[in-house]
Amino acid sequence: EVQLVESGGGLVQAGGSLRLSCAASGFSFDRYSIGWFRQAPGKEREGVSCITNSDGSTSYPDSVKGRFTTSTDNAKNTAYLQMNSLRPEDTAVYYCAAVLGPDYCSGTESEYDYWGQGTQVTVSS
Repeated sequence: EVQLVESGGGLVQAGGSLRLSCAASGFSFDRYSIGWFRQAPGKEREGVSCITNSDGSTSYPDSVKGRFTTSTDNAKNTAYLQMNSLRPEDTAVYYCAAVLGPDYCSGTESEYDYWGQGTQVTVSS
């Protein structure tokens, strides 16, 4: 059974940090690239990062660039999203997702093959 399980969400004050984890099982993790997405109430889901498993290349939108860092640990089949200098507008449910292709990063939701259930991040002002 394919699973992506996020953890690490919670409540944090503005300026604080959180590290999200995404534990994968049931598929060949090293053959996939990993994206992180978020969805705030009343808004569409948006991509916040992507990392290729082949060489660790990353991409971020301007809204999180310089504050968020994504990484993977293939030995643990786990991806991470380190979030620093959090702002109230970062409040959302955060999802990890896997797209086939160790050197292919995508910001398009429909291209992803597997999704986690999401973890809530709330940033208070």
